[in-house]
Amino acid sequence: MEDSEVLQDDPYRPVTRVGDTVRRPRYPWTPAVHELLRYLEAVDFPYSPRVLGVDERGREILSFIAGESGPAGWANVVDDTGLTAMARLLREYHDAVAGFRPSGGTGWAAHTGPVGDGELICHGDFGPWNLVWRGSRPVGILDWDYAWPAPAAHDVAYALEYVVPFRDDRECLRWLRYPAPPDRRARLERFVSAYGLTSVAGLVDAVIDQQELVLDRARRLAAQGYQPQRALLAGGHYDEVERRIRWSREHRDLFD
Repeated sequence: MEDSEVLQDDPYRPVTRVGDTVRRPRYPWTPAVHELLRYLEAVDFPYSPRVLGVDERGREILSFIAGESGPAGWANVVDDTGLTAMARLLREYHDAVAGFRPSGGTGWAAHTGPVGDGELICHGDFGPWNLVWRGSRPVGILDWDYAWPAPAAHDVAYALEYVVPFRDDRECLRWLRYPAPPDRRARLERFVSAYGLTSVAGLVDAVIDQQELVLDRARRLAAQGYQPQRALLAGGHYDEVERRIRWSREHRDLFD
């Protein structure tokens, strides 16, 4: 039996490393995610895990990507090097996935419709914690469970919420590893430029819109009985998310 290591000790979403593989729970949308990951492998996108099957306990088996992830990722986007590298990786993913058209046999998390005009399959959870880092260089993208059809701007706005960030100074200093309050406008422009956009027009509203969209997705998953969303709802976590959205609206002068 190969050695195993708990990578995520979550009662609802435990993740375990077994040798050079990762074992994770499966969901109704896992077949759609696996179709996406197999497409990315076929086009030689090097940053996504490879689908290796299902184990005897019914868990998905993915290839392991070595490096730092989870909370350690926050420190890597504080400086310009990590910030711009993350933006370029997101653009590389969007370019790679642009030609993917899912078979439509299964739905995505909280999204059962097809890919619409002007949409692609967004990662849906593109934050620093879901990247694998080696120093300031991201070398992998993890946790594809919330992939879903949306305009590419959705992933951009999602990332901007966390790397600009759309958080107050106290949280930036206490939790997000900033040594001083960030220049949010400059960071927004830097990320957007590295991604390949020429204008930041409309992006502040896009960030707030995606905050509301992601909260709605979480509440719908909770209503359907999925974890950890159900436990987060019961614990009042989504009240805190509403507070963050209000903060974004009330402090948009920091970004405009």
